[in-house]
Amino acid sequence: MLSAFHFIRTGRLWLPACLLLWMVLACSCNPAGELIRSAEVSQWEPEIVLLDSLNGIENADPGTILVTGSSSVRLWDSIQSDLFPYRVMKRGYGGAKLTDFNHYAGRIIQPGTYKAILVFVANDITGGEHDRTPGEVLSLFRLLVRQVRERNPGTPLFWIETTPTPSRWNAIDQIHEANERIRSYCDRTPDLNFIPTFDIFTGEDRLPDSIWFRDDMLHLNRSGYRIWSERIRETLMEEGITP
Repeated sequence: MLSAFHFIRTGRLWLPACLLLWMVLACSCNPAGELIRSAEVSQWEPEIVLLDSLNGIENADPGTILVTGSSSVRLWDSIQSDLFPYRVMKRGYGGAKLTDFNHYAGRIIQPGTYKAILVFVANDITGGEHDRTPGEVLSLFRLLVRQVRERNPGTPLFWIETTPTPSRWNAIDQIHEANERIRSYCDRTPDLNFIPTFDIFTGEDRLPDSIWFRDDMLHLNRSGYRIWSERIRETLMEEGITP
């Protein structure tokens, strides 16, 4: 707190000072803010700078759907044809977690007139020692929703369920709990929608089918993107989001 106030007294630019003070106050007042403060987010700055440059080239119009999130979005080279006839703007980076995605949300999700915003961030629970709990994931998701609502009020927001992948199956119980907490929150919140995908990537035994994944058993292959996009288009239509 002291460093934030000192920053303001030095007479530097007012806007960054206000933003820094807001972040510090947010961290001290809510658990999600604390999670963002502790996140190591600077590693993604080079990729975010590249996304910044795209914002100067591609402008959203009232018919554009923004699809944003982690590497599954970044690697989705066929997104324009897969989601046709929807007009799509893609903004994905690295191994995004909700901690760093919240930090950069103001640069990734520009204020605009999107028809809808779709988010897929799936790296907060991976089976590692630094995983977030399902409760923390929900808190971070709710913080993201608040940020989007402030910048894009009234725009339908869709959360794409974390994919059940073979490489992270050891963490599926925690992943499933986080998914269900977010689904429940979406179900009771206006203009907030959950896109379920567990069933399309698993077989009758409820285990993930390797035919949908690349060799790393984490990222989708061409067939995986095809069925993913079918579910996304289907859900958009069900919620009244037409091309």
